Amino acid sequence: MTLNIGDKAPEFEGKDQNGNTVKLSDYRGKKVILYFYPKDSTPGCTAQACNLRDNYSELQREGYEVIGVSIDSEKSHQNFISKYELPFTLLADTDKKIVEQYGVWQEKSMYGRKYMGTMRYTFVIDESGTIQDIITKVKTKDHTAQLLK
Repeated sequence: MTLNIGDKAPEFEGKDQNGNTVKLSDYRGKKVILYFYPKDSTPGCTAQACNLRDNYSELQREGYEVIGVSIDSEKSHQNFISKYELPFTLLADTDKKIVEQYGVWQEKSMYGRKYMGTMRYTFVIDESGTIQDIITKVKTKDHTAQLLK
């Protein structure tokens, strides 16, 4: 599935780091930064999460809620949040439903080996659930600047 700016963001339901059910519709009336990342506690994913953490109050002042999604488990997310003091929700998409809905589960290649994995993409969703921006070339150390441009 290919999503474009102006499309309605697909409704999703997933479990957060504490096992609570989270749905996109829970955030109606708020702007959402929905960011997909490959793996907890890896260098790029940590840099991205920490950049969002360090600028979280600014993002909130601009009216944004931040939700991270990876295929890691709730326990992995708990450890990631605890280690880096992340103030936002992480969804454990272990069944890959959300990554597939958003078209971010794609073939990747590393050292000549092809495999399926989560692309590092961010979707900016407005108060009515419409995609306002899609960032496919995420700068992990300066992601907030890309969002607040």
